Amino acid sequence: MIDPHPQLLFFDENRFLKDIQQGNPIAVFRCAIEAANQHFDIRFLEGEHVDNLIHERARFVDRILHYAWQQFTWDKNIALLAVGGYGRGELHPHSDIDLLILTRSSLTRYRQSIESFLAFLWDIQLKIGHSVRSLAQCVEEARRDLTVATTLMETRLIHGETKLRESMLNKTGTKKIWASEKFFIAKRDEQIARHKKHGNTEYNLEPNIKEAPGGLRDIQTINWVAKRHYQVDSLEKLIDKGFLTTEEYMQLKRGRSFLWKVRYGVHLLAERADERLLFDHQRKLAEMSGFSDSEDRMAVEKFMQQYYRTVLMLRELNDVMLQYLDEVILRKDKARVTRVINERFQVRDQFIETVGEHVFPSTPSALLEVFCLLGEHSGIQGVRAATIRQLRKYRGLIDESFRNDATNKALFMRLLRCPNFLSLQLQRMTRYGILGRYLPEFGKIIGQMQHDLFHIYPVDAHTLQVIKNMRRFDRPEVAERFPVTSHTYKNLPRPELLYIAGLYHDIAKGRRGDHSTLGAVDVARFAENHGLSDHETQLVSWLVQNHLLMSSTSQREDIDDPEVIHKFATHVGDLLHLNYLFVLTVADINATNPTLWTSWKGSLLNRLYMETRRALERGLTKPVDRFDWAKETRRHAIARLQLRNVSQEQASAVWGSLAQEFFIRENADDIARYTEAIIGHGDNPAPVILVKDSGVEVPVATQIFIHTKGLHNVFPITAACLDQLRLTIQDARLNANSAGNTFDTFYVLDEKNSPFGGNGKMLENLQRTLSHALQNPSNSIFSVQRRTSRQLKHFTMRTTATISNDINLGLTLLEVITPDRPGLLAHLGRIFMRYNLRLQGAKIATLGERVEDVFHLTDQQNRPLSNSELCQELQQVICQELDSRNQEDLKGDDLPQMKLIH
Repeated sequence: MIDPHPQLLFFDENRFLKDIQQGNPIAVFRCAIEAANQHFDIRFLEGEHVDNLIHERARFVDRILHYAWQQFTWDKNIALLAVGGYGRGELHPHSDIDLLILTRSSLTRYRQSIESFLAFLWDIQLKIGHSVRSLAQCVEEARRDLTVATTLMETRLIHGETKLRESMLNKTGTKKIWASEKFFIAKRDEQIARHKKHGNTEYNLEPNIKEAPGGLRDIQTINWVAKRHYQVDSLEKLIDKGFLTTEEYMQLKRGRSFLWKVRYGVHLLAERADERLLFDHQRKLAEMSGFSDSEDRMAVEKFMQQYYRTVLMLRELNDVMLQYLDEVILRKDKARVTRVINERFQVRDQFIETVGEHVFPSTPSALLEVFCLLGEHSGIQGVRAATIRQLRKYRGLIDESFRNDATNKALFMRLLRCPNFLSLQLQRMTRYGILGRYLPEFGKIIGQMQHDLFHIYPVDAHTLQVIKNMRRFDRPEVAERFPVTSHTYKNLPRPELLYIAGLYHDIAKGRRGDHSTLGAVDVARFAENHGLSDHETQLVSWLVQNHLLMSSTSQREDIDDPEVIHKFATHVGDLLHLNYLFVLTVADINATNPTLWTSWKGSLLNRLYMETRRALERGLTKPVDRFDWAKETRRHAIARLQLRNVSQEQASAVWGSLAQEFFIRENADDIARYTEAIIGHGDNPAPVILVKDSGVEVPVATQIFIHTKGLHNVFPITAACLDQLRLTIQDARLNANSAGNTFDTFYVLDEKNSPFGGNGKMLENLQRTLSHALQNPSNSIFSVQRRTSRQLKHFTMRTTATISNDINLGLTLLEVITPDRPGLLAHLGRIFMRYNLRLQGAKIATLGERVEDVFHLTDQQNRPLSNSELCQELQQVICQELDSRNQEDLKGDDLPQMKLIH
């Protein structure tokens, strides 16, 4: 039976027992539990250490169960045990109270009492998880089920005979079932599967506090395996066994306490047991933890950096402990093959180790050398636990003099040139605290996140993923997916310059100022310190300064326009800069958020690269003339039409006064196809709708061409229809002649960000929906079918709208940055109609939770907008309406309707 001491000062047990005798026991128990919950929550919000609350809550529940058990009649052959987390004496606000009712033999004679006891616990509103087993059943279940065996290791007696619990522990111990070696293998494999489920990263946007890498379960795994092997009942006793150092034990305790605090807060905010650190909770937890916004960083970003650094540290300890256990449990009695590498390092059982404790203090440069050796010897699987401990112990030797030492600079450059698994070595260096000390600027971004859906990794993890992506371009399976990028990468003269640019491209995130400019300064300093030539220093600095340029140009500007290409080529300057920038850009985008990479975006980058390459090879003094380009396209289109028995006069009659932009943006084959279909349609008033997949070798998007006569609201109608069909517009090229006939081309992807030209049912539905809506514009009412996701609703940034005129193109450019919401494009299209504006084109860019769309506008006379008051009013209306719509969206699930008026 548990000892009622130490006393719970807030819980008057004498008064409690008296109330039970005088009143309704269920009401008394409920009242006590509710009062205790409020008491603990108040103490948590007042800042009391979470360890006290977790353990004290468990002790309180012990007392409640003790008295609940006494409401019924039992004998010495049955006992009530706490198991699981509660068995360890840990209990969070809404965690299950896991119980085992253990009998010596038969359960039959206790059945009625057990049922009454459990019903009583439910009536007093305790959230319990329970099992009822005899000793024999415990052994049988534990032998069959690893989870049961693990649970039974951590039990506490609430009421009953101590000998009954001890008998159960003896019968399910390591000498009877689940021997130490077998148990370790099973738990290690269990952890590998669990980590895989969470992406093998500590850095999820909405991490699972308990199950993700570096979470509470990693601590428990160490605890279970070590305690079963060493036959001890607490982590602290593992220090005496030589398994844990005092420092490691304290780090585990501090890390566990932090995660307990976060978990307690999540339970409090969610009002239920929830282990996910959702966006919904992160801001509030940051505030509860005392963080506040500053000019350069949000409070939630500071809070999440502390979280990520904590789980990174715990993952590191988990690595050390499991590697150590692997050595003492699995490899203890096995022959060890030792291969000497040099006077400092040797390989034992495919793991590298120092030849002695003296290596790092006597030769500090070995702190970098070990990672060079790992990258140069492909057969080495990792670092032995003892050497990881030495790295942790002596990493403080990396100071300013260490960083200025020529030997160490040469070693770091040697590492960047190593043939094997560079990103893995950099990841190890980060986890073991080496990289952030050698590059202090990198140390500042470890665990630093951006509170959005676009950047799914903290800056350090993103940076290492960029380098991993670069290295993977050399693999055949990756080259098949990125053929142009792969070919370019393989022909770079010095790949290490690319890695340096990748290492520094986001190094200044979170500082005040433009991170590209600040990073360019940092990388130039690194390059000079590490012996790069002036030309190489200029190159890596330029790459960091311009690492967003190619992505921005491809997604926001009209890369079919020769003037855009010439401007970009002039900025790039030469083929060497273009090649490095292209590979860096593709690696960067795929490392920011792989789910947002589409074949369409890839095709845009490839086209920009190839057209810029041609411009550079042709010479920047010989730019392509827009007029000549359009004239040439027109001539080729006519030649193709004549082969189909369509005369130049017929084609010209269809085109009418179409602007030259149409012949610049569209290729001759497509123009001929559009024109032939329009002529074949004759006087039919229905719109001409042509749909096909678009792409050079493989489809990258589905192309939709729409021709109407005298209809001016094609864009909002089309946008609404496509949204209704769960299709997303990637690019819109909108053209009309003086007769009001539209020649609009849309490039679209389905919900999986894929073209859908091979889906006959989808194409039929698309044709029918578009045709009906375009023929009945005044009667078209579209409900927004897609609900805004929980994650998107959390981000409530205000809309910005910026207007500028492009004199060369004769257009007004409108950039709208706003939260991504269903029906957005249709809404904007209706605003353009209201102001009698002509939409000539749209570049659509979705970046996580926000969109950055660029629209090309003119007035009814196809002129740029020159009225400053109109421009200002348009900006205000867009911001007010979209923000108002976003607020309405946050209030509930009612989905707006929109009526499209002719």
